[in-house]
Amino acid sequence: MRLVGHVIKAGIQLGAVRPRYRISPMARQRRVLMRLLASAAHTAFGKYYGFSSILWQRDPVRAFRACVPIHDYDKVYREWWHRARNDEPNVCWPGIVPWYAMSSGTSTAASKYVPVTRELIRSMSRLSRQVVFDMAHFHLPADLFTKQMLMVGSTTSLQREGKHWVGDLSGIIALNRPFWLKQHYRPERDITDLPEWGARIERIAERAPQWDIGFAVGNVAWVQMILERIVERYGLNHIHELWPNFSLLLHSGIFFEPYQPSFERLLGRPIQYVDSYLASEGFIGYQRWPHTRLHQLAVNAGIFFEFVPFNDVHFDEEGNLRPNAEAIWLPDIEAGQPYALLLSTEAGCWRYLLGDTIEFVDTRRLLFRLTGRTKHFLSVTGEHVSIDNLNAALRATDMRMHLGVKEFAVAAEPAGSHWAHHWYISAERPESHDAQQCARLLDEHLQRINDDYRVERQYALREVRVTLLPHHVFYDWLEQHGKMNGQAKIPRVLKGRAQHSWNAYLHRWFSSRA
Repeated sequence: MRLVGHVIKAGIQLGAVRPRYRISPMARQRRVLMRLLASAAHTAFGKYYGFSSILWQRDPVRAFRACVPIHDYDKVYREWWHRARNDEPNVCWPGIVPWYAMSSGTSTAASKYVPVTRELIRSMSRLSRQVVFDMAHFHLPADLFTKQMLMVGSTTSLQREGKHWVGDLSGIIALNRPFWLKQHYRPERDITDLPEWGARIERIAERAPQWDIGFAVGNVAWVQMILERIVERYGLNHIHELWPNFSLLLHSGIFFEPYQPSFERLLGRPIQYVDSYLASEGFIGYQRWPHTRLHQLAVNAGIFFEFVPFNDVHFDEEGNLRPNAEAIWLPDIEAGQPYALLLSTEAGCWRYLLGDTIEFVDTRRLLFRLTGRTKHFLSVTGEHVSIDNLNAALRATDMRMHLGVKEFAVAAEPAGSHWAHHWYISAERPESHDAQQCARLLDEHLQRINDDYRVERQYALREVRVTLLPHHVFYDWLEQHGKMNGQAKIPRVLKGRAQHSWNAYLHRWFSSRA
């Protein structure tokens, strides 16, 4: 097996080598757009917006952006995707859409149904292979590549609707893995087909001693749940007592940093982490090198990217796109400027507002970091606090107080004639920690890293509140809304229906303990 490992590692190292002479990222993106327009020219969407004519323009990128308006989910579903979901062919992409990824989202609103096509799956698979090739940069031992991979995701038992299937993206991807790779993945299909998350965890824990896991892939919150259950079931000090070769976590979906302290308490030795950025709409980027946690934008993976500056000119105070908002594309990006992502993809997304915000750190190598969501930020008084800011403040506070944080959410609440930020934080033994000290540390850190927040704390934002809760409270809330699966996420900023739902749930929970 050691020889096999060296052969595999050599192949990976070869795959990680990039050609010395490459076309520019802008040229790659232009080619991607031309392929997308040519593929969809004879769809209903393509005919309506004149894709065939755009292809013959001197500057097709400019023509495309001038002819096709920006669409958010509600607009594109109302005007186009509802027809495709009724199995009408050739609406926004050729043929009948075979799958819909039911996005669990980060609120209690109705689920979104995002189209997934075979072309999109193929592009995701190609980029996934490149992620594996780039593991050569992480200097992993050769025999590790003969070990098994724990894939943590949603059920592979999809729901049939007419001529298409509906489920979470991770389940759709799992059903489309190459057959020759399936033998390396765990858990097996008889477990992934189980619809209930709790049942899957128990079966995984039951079978865990039979596996030799070297890698884990998935949302870190759900990977952590599995490791905790295994450690508890077998009375282990840490997971390396059972899986001594566990060496790398490839995670996606949420910020890793708030989970890192509690996750690492499950380990017997350090492991490496690789961050990826995979949405239901496509594979957007991933971490290529161990020395940086930044993502590199995937410019040749079937997605044409545009960027809307995330500021008051283009978005209102609720995070909605203003009617006069304008997007830029790759040649015009600037470092340090937060952008909302627009995607055009091989599944019939056209100038689609994803809802995530990013910030480029290196515009030459297209390295960026995820900063949050267009509608999941705190700015009730003009403090402009991003999810990235919230994560940083909580991480610093957890390092000081050793809270053992797994989940958190923040809401804006009235405080007399002013406002307050109310943090809800899951902690180990919450009753043993000082909530007021926690509030003070969070406030101090946010004032250090966010000038707008520091100014508003002197005026309209008068109070910081903290409620420390057991971990299960957050997951019970998800379960109450049918979102207990391998992709569901706790909303970091509570607004609207999510805030009302959380407040009602928490009131019932406290009442039951009285």
